[in-house]
Amino acid sequence: MDGKRPAYRQRHEAAKKLKKTNKYAYLFAPILLMLADYCAVLCAEDLSFFLRNYFVRNHGYLYISKFHFYLIAPVIYIVYLQLCNLYTRKMQFWRIIAGIFKANLYAILTGIFILYVVQRAATTSRLYMGFLWIFGFFFIVLFRFVLKKLFDRFHLFEEPVLLMGAGLTAQILLDHIKKDIGLSYRFIGYLEDHVPNAEVAAQLPRLGKFADAADVVKKTGVRNVLVTAPGLEQRQLQDIVYEIQPLVKNVGFIPDMGSMPLSNMEAESLIDGHMMMFSVRNNLRSRTNRLLKWIFDWCLTLVGTICISPFLIILGIWIYCDSPGPVIFKHRRIGKGGKEFCCYKFRTMCVDAKDRLEELLETDPKAKKEWEENFKLKHDPRVTRSGNFLRSTSLDELPQIFNVLKGEMSLVGPRPIIKEEIHYYGKYIDDYYMVRPGITGMWQTSGRSDTGYEQRVQMDTWYVRNWDFWFDVVLLWRTMKVVIQRKGAY
Repeated sequence: MDGKRPAYRQRHEAAKKLKKTNKYAYLFAPILLMLADYCAVLCAEDLSFFLRNYFVRNHGYLYISKFHFYLIAPVIYIVYLQLCNLYTRKMQFWRIIAGIFKANLYAILTGIFILYVVQRAATTSRLYMGFLWIFGFFFIVLFRFVLKKLFDRFHLFEEPVLLMGAGLTAQILLDHIKKDIGLSYRFIGYLEDHVPNAEVAAQLPRLGKFADAADVVKKTGVRNVLVTAPGLEQRQLQDIVYEIQPLVKNVGFIPDMGSMPLSNMEAESLIDGHMMMFSVRNNLRSRTNRLLKWIFDWCLTLVGTICISPFLIILGIWIYCDSPGPVIFKHRRIGKGGKEFCCYKFRTMCVDAKDRLEELLETDPKAKKEWEENFKLKHDPRVTRSGNFLRSTSLDELPQIFNVLKGEMSLVGPRPIIKEEIHYYGKYIDDYYMVRPGITGMWQTSGRSDTGYEQRVQMDTWYVRNWDFWFDVVLLWRTMKVVIQRKGAY
């Protein structure tokens, strides 16, 4: 009895807190999101209206009825946002952005269609619709981000979840959810039959064992259960799902799928739901997707190159003044299909760096071991003063934008490797050969030089097999954050 008393008290406290803080969450959260989206659409319409009349003055003043401005357009947006499950479904924020992009596109096309049906297309500005497409997406994402941040800051409208399992999988899940404002989950506690992971135990109360699941659900009133025990036998998992499903809104479980590429996996039930079939897509095998990735890379890089060209010139002058010699360093790297190319970087080392490296490796066994493991040195004596700054901010890689324009690299992709690194990839080298290496990627946004080589290979392979256009956008955004924080770069 004494051993069970602490778990019973924690269940009671979890139940009281759950009922108090989430009494109206399921009702008000979607309403507030709809209001935010409504305001975002009005802001997009207003700005688009202003810019159209500012830039186009010789074709008359654009007029939009209040009925269309305040009701028709916002309602169209909200309907498509609902169809994309953006009011009721929890998802990662980058997936929310992808859903907003689709809803925004559908809303614009629907608006144009309605204008043709009511024979108002001739009097509606195409520039206005173009602005609305751009600003509609921008303002909805912005308003959603701010609102989600406020929810996260004050712990509002979080979805209560009970964890079943407190091992390494649970720890990884908790760490990820903390970083993603789209997944507004609040874990009320965990159930575990064995010794829990120390980090999970430090964050959440233990509410009992697996056998106590039904009792905990009834006492706390939690409506979502997540089984984070991939090692469970099929029979055990089946018993848990059958026992808990009638008591809750949703039961989720994380199966043991090893390191399979799951991002593009689709599930389909067969034999009247008695069998499940999983299929994995390879998005980069599609010519359309490869073309989309290339167009995105080339257009964004071209615009970016024009914008930052004065900055590139200033950096080049500084590098030359600090250490006379070539400003650009060309290094042979392995590209798509195993072809070699010259990868451009700002020179960050002294001009006789190769001779100094050979001398260092001959005289310093510790440096030699570090070089053989990572092909990098954390405290490299060859690096110049300007080079230290460029490396810590990753600005030394800016000239690679010219590799992108030449079609040798991509904005996002696997880290470009040298010939001596090929054998580290083993059977996964074909994944690397499938795409162009990237200026940034998963390695650069996940600790960069602080990650081991095996992890780098896994990240490159995972990226290729799980490629998604919106994930490229997310990695570019994460790269900016990592560069600002100067995390893991040397």
